[in-house]
Amino acid sequence: MTYTQNIFSKIISLLKFKPAILTGLLLISYGSLFSQTTGYASFYGNKFHGRKTSDGSRYHRDSLTCAHRTYPFGTFLLVRNPKNDREVIVKVTDRGPHIRNRIIDLSYRAAKELDIIRAGIAKVLVIKIDVLPDNMQLIPIPKAVLAVTPVNFLTYDLQKFIEKLMKSK
Repeated sequence: MTYTQNIFSKIISLLKFKPAILTGLLLISYGSLFSQTTGYASFYGNKFHGRKTSDGSRYHRDSLTCAHRTYPFGTFLLVRNPKNDREVIVKVTDRGPHIRNRIIDLSYRAAKELDIIRAGIAKVLVIKIDVLPDNMQLIPIPKAVLAVTPVNFLTYDLQKFIEKLMKSK
Protein backbone atom coordinates (compact mmCIF):
# COMPACT_ATOMS: atom_id res chain seq x y z
CA MET A 1 0.00 0.00 0.00
CA THR A 2 1.42 3.37 -1.00
CA TYR A 3 1.68 6.29 1.40
CA THR A 4 -1.21 8.09 -0.36
CA GLN A 5 -3.44 4.99 -0.19
CA ASN A 6 -2.58 4.63 3.49
CA ILE A 7 -3.59 8.24 4.22
CA PHE A 8 -6.90 7.86 2.37
CA SER A 9 -7.77 4.66 4.22
CA LYS A 10 -6.96 6.32 7.57
CA ILE A 11 -9.07 9.38 6.70
CA ILE A 12 -12.02 7.15 5.83
CA SER A 13 -11.64 5.13 9.05
CA LEU A 14 -11.31 8.26 11.19
CA LEU A 15 -14.42 9.85 9.69
CA LYS A 16 -16.80 6.88 9.98
CA PHE A 17 -18.27 8.28 13.18
CA LYS A 18 -18.44 11.94 12.11
CA PRO A 19 -21.54 12.21 9.88
CA ALA A 20 -21.33 16.01 9.62
CA ILE A 21 -18.01 15.68 7.84
CA LEU A 22 -19.15 12.82 5.60
CA THR A 23 -21.39 15.15 3.58
CA GLY A 24 -18.33 16.37 1.64
CA LEU A 25 -15.74 14.55 -0.42
CA LEU A 26 -12.34 14.53 1.26
CA LEU A 27 -9.23 14.86 -0.85
CA ILE A 28 -5.59 15.49 -0.23
CA SER A 29 -4.73 17.61 -3.22
CA TYR A 30 -1.55 17.39 -5.26
CA GLY A 31 -0.42 20.75 -3.91
CA SER A 32 -1.08 19.68 -0.34
CA LEU A 33 1.21 16.69 -0.60
CA PHE A 34 4.09 18.99 -1.46
CA SER A 35 3.12 21.77 0.93
CA GLN A 36 3.05 19.59 4.02
CA THR A 37 4.74 21.20 7.00
CA THR A 38 6.89 19.67 9.67
CA GLY A 39 7.43 21.37 12.99
CA TYR A 40 6.61 21.31 16.66
CA ALA A 41 3.12 21.04 18.11
CA SER A 42 1.91 21.89 21.59
CA PHE A 43 -1.55 21.71 23.13
CA TYR A 44 -3.96 23.98 24.96
CA GLY A 45 -3.77 24.04 28.74
CA ASN A 46 -6.82 23.39 30.92
CA LYS A 47 -7.23 27.12 31.65
CA PHE A 48 -8.47 27.65 28.06
CA HIS A 49 -11.39 25.21 28.42
CA GLY A 50 -14.65 27.11 27.80
CA ARG A 51 -13.01 30.26 26.45
CA LYS A 52 -13.91 31.71 23.07
CA THR A 53 -11.64 30.93 20.15
CA SER A 54 -10.85 33.30 17.28
CA ASP A 55 -13.68 31.93 15.12
CA GLY A 56 -16.22 32.67 17.88
CA SER A 57 -16.79 29.10 19.07
CA ARG A 58 -15.95 27.88 22.57
CA TYR A 59 -12.87 25.73 23.10
CA HIS A 60 -13.66 22.30 24.51
CA ARG A 61 -10.73 20.15 25.55
CA ASP A 62 -12.37 16.98 24.17
CA SER A 63 -12.92 18.39 20.67
CA LEU A 64 -10.60 17.70 17.76
CA THR A 65 -9.61 21.31 17.05
CA CYS A 66 -6.43 23.31 16.69
CA ALA A 67 -4.92 26.75 16.32
CA HIS A 68 -2.89 27.61 13.23
CA ARG A 69 -1.38 30.91 12.14
CA THR A 70 -2.33 30.90 8.47
CA TYR A 71 -4.96 28.30 7.50
CA PRO A 72 -8.52 29.68 7.29
CA PHE A 73 -11.03 28.78 10.01
CA GLY A 74 -12.81 25.53 9.24
CA THR A 75 -9.86 23.99 7.41
CA PHE A 76 -9.28 20.32 8.20
CA LEU A 77 -5.70 19.24 8.86
CA LEU A 78 -4.21 15.77 9.14
CA VAL A 79 -1.62 15.86 11.92
CA ARG A 80 0.81 12.95 12.17
CA ASN A 81 3.27 12.11 14.95
CA PRO A 82 6.23 10.51 13.12
CA LYS A 83 7.60 8.91 16.31
CA ASN A 84 4.62 6.59 16.77
CA ASP A 85 2.78 7.00 13.40
CA ARG A 86 -0.43 8.12 15.11
CA GLU A 87 -2.64 10.49 13.12
CA VAL A 88 -5.59 12.73 13.88
CA ILE A 89 -7.78 15.06 11.82
CA VAL A 90 -8.41 18.44 13.43
CA LYS A 91 -10.36 21.55 12.47
CA VAL A 92 -8.78 25.03 12.62
CA THR A 93 -10.81 27.18 15.04
CA ASP A 94 -8.20 29.52 16.51
CA ARG A 95 -5.06 31.54 15.75
CA GLY A 96 -1.72 30.57 17.17
CA PRO A 97 0.53 29.23 18.49
CA HIS A 98 2.01 32.39 19.89
CA ILE A 99 5.35 30.79 20.70
CA ARG A 100 8.25 30.77 18.26
CA ASN A 101 9.24 27.45 16.65
CA ARG A 102 5.77 25.91 16.97
CA ILE A 103 3.48 25.43 14.00
CA ILE A 104 0.26 24.21 15.62
CA ASP A 105 -1.58 24.20 18.96
CA LEU A 106 -3.77 21.13 19.42
CA SER A 107 -6.76 20.53 21.66
CA TYR A 108 -6.13 18.24 24.63
CA ARG A 109 -7.93 15.32 22.97
CA ALA A 110 -5.98 15.66 19.72
CA ALA A 111 -2.72 15.77 21.66
CA LYS A 112 -3.81 12.72 23.64
CA GLU A 113 -4.58 10.77 20.45
CA LEU A 114 -1.12 11.67 19.12
CA ASP A 115 0.40 10.68 22.49
CA ILE A 116 2.19 13.99 23.15
CA ILE A 117 0.63 14.85 26.52
CA ARG A 118 3.55 13.65 28.62
CA ALA A 119 6.19 15.37 26.48
CA GLY A 120 4.20 18.60 26.13
CA ILE A 121 5.52 19.28 22.64
CA ALA A 122 6.38 16.97 19.76
CA LYS A 123 7.52 17.11 16.18
CA VAL A 124 4.57 16.59 13.82
CA LEU A 125 3.70 16.54 10.14
CA VAL A 126 0.73 18.72 9.13
CA ILE A 127 -1.15 18.14 5.83
CA LYS A 128 -4.14 20.19 4.66
CA ILE A 129 -7.24 18.20 3.72
CA ASP A 130 -9.50 19.74 1.09
CA VAL A 131 -13.25 19.28 1.66
CA LEU A 132 -15.24 19.69 -1.50
CA PRO A 133 -18.97 20.54 -1.58
CA ASP A 134 -21.66 17.91 -2.14
CA ASN A 135 -22.36 18.88 -5.75
CA MET A 136 -18.82 17.82 -6.66
CA GLN A 137 -19.85 14.22 -5.92
CA LEU A 138 -22.00 14.27 -9.09
CA ILE A 139 -18.83 13.69 -11.11
CA PRO A 140 -17.90 10.00 -11.15
CA ILE A 141 -14.29 9.69 -10.00
CA PRO A 142 -12.69 6.24 -10.06
CA LYS A 143 -11.18 5.18 -6.74
CA ALA A 144 -7.93 4.23 -8.45
CA VAL A 145 -7.38 7.84 -9.50
CA LEU A 146 -7.88 9.08 -5.95
CA ALA A 147 -5.73 6.42 -4.38
CA VAL A 148 -2.83 6.41 -6.82
CA THR A 149 -2.57 9.80 -8.51
CA PRO A 150 -2.55 12.97 -6.41
CA VAL A 151 -5.04 15.28 -8.14
CA ASN A 152 -5.86 18.93 -7.64
CA PHE A 153 -9.61 19.31 -8.29
CA LEU A 154 -9.76 23.05 -7.90
CA THR A 155 -8.79 23.97 -11.46
CA TYR A 156 -10.50 26.40 -13.82
CA ASP A 157 -11.16 23.66 -16.41
CA LEU A 158 -12.92 21.46 -13.87
CA GLN A 159 -15.07 24.37 -12.71
CA LYS A 160 -16.21 24.95 -16.32
CA PHE A 161 -16.88 21.22 -16.70
CA ILE A 162 -19.04 21.23 -13.57
CA GLU A 163 -20.99 24.26 -14.79
CA LYS A 164 -21.71 22.46 -18.08
CA LEU A 165 -22.92 19.39 -16.19
CA MET A 166 -25.17 21.46 -13.98
CA LYS A 167 -26.68 23.33 -16.97
CA SER A 168 -27.36 20.13 -18.91
CA LYS A 169 -29.58 18.72 -16.13
